[in-house]
Amino acid sequence: MSESIPSRLSSRMGKLNPFKSRSKRGDEDEDDHGEAIDIDTVAGGGHAALPADIARHPVRVSEALQAFLSREGVVKQGDPEGLARLLDAPVAVPPAHVTDRSHPLAEYFISSSHNTYLLAHQLYGASSAAAYETTLKAGARCIEIDAWDNPDDRSEPKVTHGYTLVSNIPFRAVCETVRDAVDREAAEALAHGYVPGPVLVSLENHCDQEGQLRLVHIMKEVWGDRLVSEPVRRRGHEEQEGGSPVRLADLGSKIAVIVEYHLPDEADDSSTSDSSSDSEEEEKKARREYKAKKKVAPPSIIIPELAELGVYAQSVKPRDASWYTEGKVKNGPEENHLINVSETGLASHLAEHRSAIARHNARHLMRVYPKGTRISSKNLSPVPFWAVGAQICALNWQTFGGSMQINDAMFAGTAGYVLKPASLRADAVPSRSRKTLRLRVAGATNVPYKGDLDELKPYLTCTLLHMTSDGELAKVKRKTGAYHARKTLSHLTSLLGVGNERPPPTDPLWDETLEWEFEDDELVFLRMLIKSEESFQTNPILAVAAVRLLYVQPGWRFVRMLNLKGHETGCALLVRLDIEDSP
Repeated sequence: MSESIPSRLSSRMGKLNPFKSRSKRGDEDEDDHGEAIDIDTVAGGGHAALPADIARHPVRVSEALQAFLSREGVVKQGDPEGLARLLDAPVAVPPAHVTDRSHPLAEYFISSSHNTYLLAHQLYGASSAAAYETTLKAGARCIEIDAWDNPDDRSEPKVTHGYTLVSNIPFRAVCETVRDAVDREAAEALAHGYVPGPVLVSLENHCDQEGQLRLVHIMKEVWGDRLVSEPVRRRGHEEQEGGSPVRLADLGSKIAVIVEYHLPDEADDSSTSDSSSDSEEEEKKARREYKAKKKVAPPSIIIPELAELGVYAQSVKPRDASWYTEGKVKNGPEENHLINVSETGLASHLAEHRSAIARHNARHLMRVYPKGTRISSKNLSPVPFWAVGAQICALNWQTFGGSMQINDAMFAGTAGYVLKPASLRADAVPSRSRKTLRLRVAGATNVPYKGDLDELKPYLTCTLLHMTSDGELAKVKRKTGAYHARKTLSHLTSLLGVGNERPPPTDPLWDETLEWEFEDDELVFLRMLIKSEESFQTNPILAVAAVRLLYVQPGWRFVRMLNLKGHETGCALLVRLDIEDSP
């Protein structure tokens, strides 16, 4: 017997929390929500890079959508082979030049992870070596390791988030997990005909001299010849003389370490104010304790043996503007410097020095990491930092939220390295053209919903993310109407030839067109969410996907939708994306 109306109303009211605070930080988006990733997560760093026969969830196409495709002259009804070909046709394919590996390393965006060892919260979550396997499997090419001395066993340093309640794991175990993930990927690549990109390890050292020596020994012992321990091209020492920077192709699929270079009185912009109104008291206290302990910690002196492993990247936290005004760091490394800066530290320079920073990043590496108040593993938006050529936007991969979905769109179909737009690879004025995007939304099939189907009223909401000419990130939303299965729309049922019964709410039909105008700088993304219209609570997100418009393929395509853990769901969205020049 179906649930009564009073029972359904009671159930809805039970989900309503009138005491929940509605305050939120200014940089939060109500749709920027994700759930914890796990070993089954395939998304985050470009899951479409996997061959079609790996980690593919079967997709069922509803009769209503098959009828729609037949009416549009795309696939005839009763043509299973034609339907299968359409299901296998990707919605986004990077142009060949985007995956060309013949350019200098600094000319690529790199799929990157921050505090990779953490499973959840930044101040009192758990650490796990398995997190490295999960992150690398999902597509990360730059991972972070925070190394500390282990007072219980001086010969085995540990990995943890210092001055916090975070648990710790052996440094050796992390190195072994990375090695095994790299070897497993190499075997899969050989079997399926693709070449993995190199893995960059951002090593944050907190060990004394004895501990650092142990780090070096363990990395060399565990990683062996996978580790880049000297320049890969030594002919004439032209790399050392600055005449020929290392190319991505030169690094193959090796492991390269980013080692810190400490400046006198270097800046520390990792901590910011904890005055946010919606912070829990426990989080505020933990953050204050973290900042106090970090402030009195002595600076690390990097021993030569460890410094030598930073062959192609020496990480510097700048203390002045010399890196973008002069193109070199005052009193810093002579070559291969990497500017390591927080999102707030970099943002404070962008208003006045955007062009100079982009020129620097055309030839030198930059790593941008989340500000100190993102202790719940919320994320920065990578698009504004990609727009000034920052290669490494280190994201919290603990949850598959909005920024991770955009990161997945950037690196879809690649080995985790994407060639920058031409204007960010040289001293040139960014080129822009006015474009129009028309998204025709036919419908979806197999929408994942576990509740009462009578309450399911699915709709599609889409956000176009792009940079404006004045350097601001624009987020422009459009949405379809909600699909109500109990309401009859005779023009749809007769048009599609599906009889007098409408498809169920898990197979909604919209047949609507959404439209945007934007300035195209090749860093434009569309994020698509299937949600359900709810009367008494926040509309839940049921399935997600994102695409970079540069990669979009013409014609009708099925977009394979993911859940908020980054798993494939079996849900597919039938759309057509048309991009044309605006008058």
